[in-house]
Amino acid sequence: MYKFDDLIHIMEELRSDHGCPWDREQTLPSLKQYIAGETQEVFEAIDGNDMENLCEELGDVLFLIVFGSRIAAEQGLFTMDDVVDGVCRKMIRRHPHVFGDMKVNSREELDAVWEAVKEQEKAEKADKNAGKGRKTLTTFGKKDINDKVR
Repeated sequence: MYKFDDLIHIMEELRSDHGCPWDREQTLPSLKQYIAGETQEVFEAIDGNDMENLCEELGDVLFLIVFGSRIAAEQGLFTMDDVVDGVCRKMIRRHPHVFGDMKVNSREELDAVWEAVKEQEKAEKADKNAGKGRKTLTTFGKKDINDKVR
């Protein structure tokens, strides 16, 4: 059975000098149509309760994520490891009730925590873009998030 690292290697080969001309000529903007199309096919597989096709279509979406990450890496923008690191950090940050010591007692509280963390992320991104640096969840304060829950 192939593993994720095999997919990375396949993409490297497809984009290499001896790889596929079509794959080598793709750009981030040219991938947009394929990402949209494959995402629509995921929706259709879910709506049709076609789990075999869903597995295939999710693979196609994963391939396009790897593809886009490879193009970005070639341009010195970011790598697949950066994508994985970013989504892991985001999911841990957005689930302090799972990965931290925060307690939530209802779905409403959970939704409030999620929205508070997203607001914090937007503020941090705005600060970063303004050159002001970033706060972490610990310095931003669990108190601020808990206040949003109440």
